[in-house]
Amino acid sequence: MAFSSVGEFLSMGTHGLYVWSVYGFSGLVLTWLVWDTLFTRQKTRDRLRKRFMRNQTR
Repeated sequence: MAFSSVGEFLSMGTHGLYVWSVYGFSGLVLTWLVWDTLFTRQKTRDRLRKRFMRNQTR
């Protein structure tokens, strides 16, 4: 094993702050992308449904 303890693993030598902040930032970006995709999909679906209903009444 490369690390002898959990504390050593978390600190990653002297690079722990950089490593874990990058993981956190990446997690936030991925979460935001999933949320934005779902939100945009719902808005597009609603807009298309309204357009379809509007065209059906003509």
